[in-house]
Amino acid sequence: MAVVLTGRNLTLGEVVRVARQGEQVEISATAVDGMREARAVVEEAVAAGTAVYGVTTGVGMRRDARVDAGDLAAFNRATIAGHRVGLGSPAAKDVVRAALVRLANGLAAGFQGARPELAQLVVAALNAGIVPEVRSLGTLGQADLAQDADLAHGILGDFELAAGEAGALLVTNAFSTGQAALAVADSHTLLDAFDAAGALDLEGFRANVGALHEVVGHARPYPGIRETLARLQRLLDGSELWEPGAARFLQDPLTFRCLPQVHGAARDALRFVDEQLTVELNGHQGNPLIVPSERRIVSVGNFDSLPLAAALDLLRIALAPVVTAAVERTLKLLSPRFSGLAEGLAERAGTWEDGLSELGVSAQAIAAEARLLAQPVSFELASTMQESGVEDRTALTSLGARRLGEMVDLGTRVVAIELAVAAQAVDLRDAPRLGTGTAAVYELVREHVPFLRSGETLPLPLEQLAAVVKAGLELGS
Repeated sequence: MAVVLTGRNLTLGEVVRVARQGEQVEISATAVDGMREARAVVEEAVAAGTAVYGVTTGVGMRRDARVDAGDLAAFNRATIAGHRVGLGSPAAKDVVRAALVRLANGLAAGFQGARPELAQLVVAALNAGIVPEVRSLGTLGQADLAQDADLAHGILGDFELAAGEAGALLVTNAFSTGQAALAVADSHTLLDAFDAAGALDLEGFRANVGALHEVVGHARPYPGIRETLARLQRLLDGSELWEPGAARFLQDPLTFRCLPQVHGAARDALRFVDEQLTVELNGHQGNPLIVPSERRIVSVGNFDSLPLAAALDLLRIALAPVVTAAVERTLKLLSPRFSGLAEGLAERAGTWEDGLSELGVSAQAIAAEARLLAQPVSFELASTMQESGVEDRTALTSLGARRLGEMVDLGTRVVAIELAVAAQAVDLRDAPRLGTGTAAVYELVREHVPFLRSGETLPLPLEQLAAVVKAGLELGS
C-alpha cells in the first residue's frame, strides 16, 4: 500500500517504511490542487516583476541582485550547482530516501510554491529506487543547502526548473529531518531493548521487585515511569521474583532500583521528540512562504531547525544515563560482592578463569563513547557568513541527528553485552522460574550466544546479538 503525501500528515512510521522497506509513494489529488493554487501566486509575482527572494532575486549575500526572466533557468541551475559544497562520506541509502520523502511531502504542502510536476519528479525517483549520492558534511541546520543540492542534482536530470523552484528544493531541512526520523525510530527500538535487558538483569540479580510496584507510578505520575513500570511488569509476569523472600537484598543498587525512573525519563524525552518531529515532517521549512489567501509571498525564517535540534539534544542527554546504568548493572552481575556468584560469572568459583569479566571493560568503553555523543550541539554558533552578515544563525540539526544515530548504534552493543551477562547469571542461579517475557528474552539470547562453560574462552558472537537488537525484534515484551 502506497504512502499518500498530503503535506500535512506524514508519520514517522511511513518515513521508515519508505526509507527502509521501499514502500511506494504518491501525492494526493488535494495536494496537487493546493500546489497549483500556491504556484499561481508565484507566477503572478514573476509577471508583475515583484522582488521576491530566491524567485526574482539572488540568494544569500546576493539577495538584492535582480534575476531577469530570461535568466531564470540559468539562475536555477547555477544556484543548485553553487550549493554543492558538501564533503565527507556519502549518507546511507535509507537516510537519502528519508530525505527524499520529506522533500516530496514539503513540496506537496504547497508552502513553497513549486509546481506539482516537481513534486512528482521527486516521487518518481523514490519509486524507481534512485538514491543520489549525498555527502554528509557541510550543513548548519539553517536549511540543508549542501545536502539538498546533492539531492536535487541526483534527481533532476534534464527537468527544467521554473521560477523559485531551486529555492523550493534547497531551502529546506529535508536531509536532517529524514536523518533524525530514522535515528528517532531506532531510539524507540533501543529503549524497548534496554527494558528487556533490564528485566533480565533483575532476574539474574534476584532483585527486589518492590521497586516495580504500580503505586510508584501513581505517587510520581510521569507518563514515562508508568509506561516503563507496565513494560517491566509484563516482562516479569510469572517470575518467582514476585514471591515473598525471593529478593536477596532489601535495597538493591540504584541502577536496579531506579530502572523505572531512568528509563521513564528517556521515554518522556522520546515522546517530546516525537511531537517535534511530527511538526517537522509536515511543516514549512523554507523561505519565502506562499500565502494564497492573501496572494502574497512573505520572507520568513522557517528553515531555522532549533525546535528539532534542541529536542535531539535532549534525547541524547536522556539516553546517556540509560546506557550508563545498563553498564553498572552488568558490572554488578560480574562482581561476586553484589551478585553472590563466581567472579566474572565463571561456571566454577575459585578458578583462574576470567569468565565474562572482560566484557565489563568492553561495556565501559562503549558506554564512554556513547556518553560523549550526548553533548548538546544546538547552541553552537558559526561565525557570521562572509561580509553580508545575514546568515548568522545555526542549529546543527544534522550533527545532532547523526550523533543520535551513532549513540543508538553503540547502545545496541551495550544491550548485547548486558543480555549475555544477565543470561549467564540466570543460568548460574540453577534454573529459576522466569517471567513470561524474560523467559522469551533469555531464549532469544541463547539462540545466538551460548552459556560460557569452564574451559571455554571468549569471544562470544555478540555482534550477532547486537544485530538482533538493532532489528527490533520484540524480545519477549
